[in-house]
This record gives sequence, structure tokens and C-alpha cells, in this order.
Amino acid sequence: MVRSILSIIAVTVAYCVAASAAERTVMLAVDNMYCDACPYIVKQSLARLPGVMNVVVSFEKKTATVTYDDEKTTVGALTAATTQAGYPSEAVR
Repeated sequence: MVRSILSIIAVTVAYCVAASAAERTVMLAVDNMYCDACPYIVKQSLARLPGVMNVVVSFEKKTATVTYDDEKTTVGALTAATTQAGYPSEAVR
């Protein structure tokens, strides 16, 4: 009886931990994009981070839209990656 209750508790805890991870999307305003190669560099700097699932960079709007797993990375890590590549950024939404 105790063993089955512990099993139920373990399954419930595992489910709650898995349920807390979420796919998020953030738009970053990206500075210093002045040439056609800049969006590629920004995209690559973001895409190599663990948890990043999709990156769309707009040269015209000077933005990067990033879909990521919030269990594996953060907005802070995303902005740090672009900044280290020479393109400071900040979340706009």
C-alpha cells in the first residue's frame, strides 16, 4: 500500500516537473545590423544555444523572433549570445 502511494506521488511529481517546461517565443530588438550578412550571424548565434527551436531574423525590422524551451535557456542567454556576436539586443515582447 505504501509502495503504491509512493509510486503515485512520484508519477505526479514527474508530471508536474514536465508540465512546467514551456515553449516560449520572444522578439528581440537587435542593434548593429547594417549589412546582408548580419542577420545570418545573429541567427547562428541564437540557433546554437541549447533549447532554441526556431529563429527568424528580419533585417528590415532589426528584430529576431526566437522560439525556445524555457527549461533549457532564458531570454538573458539569448540577448547575451547576440551581444557576444556584436549585436546587442533586448526583448520587446
